[in-house]
Amino acid sequence: MNQLSLRDYQDDIVVRVGQALRRVRRVIVVLPPGGGKTVIAAFIAQRFASRGSQTFFNCHRAELLKQTSGTFTDCGLPHSFIAAGMPMYINAAVQVCSIDTLKNRLAQLKEPKAVIWDECHHIGAAGWAAIMAAWPNAYHIGLTGTPWRLDGTGLRAYFDEMVLGPTTAELIEWGNLSPYRIYAPNKPDMKGVRKQMGDYNKGDSEKKMREPKLTGDIIKHWRRCVDGLRTVGYAVNVGHSRYLVDLFNASGIPAAHLDGGSDSGERKRIIQQYADGDVRVLFNVGLFGEGFDLSAWAGRPVTIDAAILANPTQSLSKYLQESMRCMRPAPNKTGIIMDHAGNSDRHGFPDDDREWTLDGKQKGKAANDNAPPPPITCSGCFAQIRRPLPLACPHCGKQLEAERETEILVAEGELQEITEREKQERRLQLKREQADANSLDELVNLGRKRGYKNPMTWAQHVWGARGRRAAA
Repeated sequence: MNQLSLRDYQDDIVVRVGQALRRVRRVIVVLPPGGGKTVIAAFIAQRFASRGSQTFFNCHRAELLKQTSGTFTDCGLPHSFIAAGMPMYINAAVQVCSIDTLKNRLAQLKEPKAVIWDECHHIGAAGWAAIMAAWPNAYHIGLTGTPWRLDGTGLRAYFDEMVLGPTTAELIEWGNLSPYRIYAPNKPDMKGVRKQMGDYNKGDSEKKMREPKLTGDIIKHWRRCVDGLRTVGYAVNVGHSRYLVDLFNASGIPAAHLDGGSDSGERKRIIQQYADGDVRVLFNVGLFGEGFDLSAWAGRPVTIDAAILANPTQSLSKYLQESMRCMRPAPNKTGIIMDHAGNSDRHGFPDDDREWTLDGKQKGKAANDNAPPPPITCSGCFAQIRRPLPLACPHCGKQLEAERETEILVAEGELQEITEREKQERRLQLKREQADANSLDELVNLGRKRGYKNPMTWAQHVWGARGRRAAA
């Protein structure tokens, strides 16, 4: 394990996972997309291997086996596979596993010392749960950027303790992710769209996303905000993706389509064309989401500069994976997110501060209720802007209308409107209170005073971030 070294925050996570495993047997690691979860897994697996213990790393998609193997190889970590069509050496200390294959071979396998679960927010699925239940004595380590299931259910039934890594905002500040801008020129009216398995029905969504004005705006605003930049697009389904590709090509913009059914030869050929710049916009369905590495398929580094979101989703995890695909760092880079699906309105910004807990989202709360209020769209340049609103758009300088919503408080029997100045003063007061808390216990007490649902988790997150900043 001497070919790659851990970043400081990754090393901190490895240490804290080890500490947690002395107390419990099931630990979940929360780290934003692009934070390097697979590298962390390689170092944890190596530690078990150095003690003569076997580790299984479980992937839920066949495409991720090759990429995980590549990362482990880069880290100098020998490994075998438990997957259809792959070489298997049963006594290898590290196994990269397909969950679909693994669940059918449980009776033939000895319980490993440790099991690492990639994208473990899927662990409620029957096959995943069956594997975990079959190995009650193993250490289970989950990796995810969003520790909730699609419906907001937490993962307390599967994990005992949570290790929080740095936030997206911190990774941007440290240069591990690129800064970004979101533009939302339009969004579909999803009224009447049916739900299917917790998300929007694909057929209904495609009809909404094929409205002529919406599709015309996708091309018009790509030229306006992204023109020439290497772009990945996310469509509702295969038919919708091919439809958008045809529109881009007809407009003189080289575009191509890939999906989970594309064979490996076609994938490699198209991705290499994308890497060469012969394809500028690459639309996909269900492929460039969790963990997919374009560079591994191209055989060389590929920078994604922009993302087109044309698939409305209720899934916060899906939104973050897709929107943050263009935030992998490069010199002088600012990622561009074109949100035509209304996803930033539903879920907020990628780097919003979210309070993750094993208990999940409170019933009845919206997808972005653990984050700041949704942004507003500048009518001049269509950039998404955080609240509270500045006087002018920071991107184009257009004067912004005052917020229409007003906060109302009940005080001594009277309704009083809070002014913008009072809001700012209140926020500064909250920051001062937090800065004045000089120990973890004081932060926990402050969280309780504020009525946070999980004051300990919040306090650990703030305290850990403070320590990392001090060490930087």
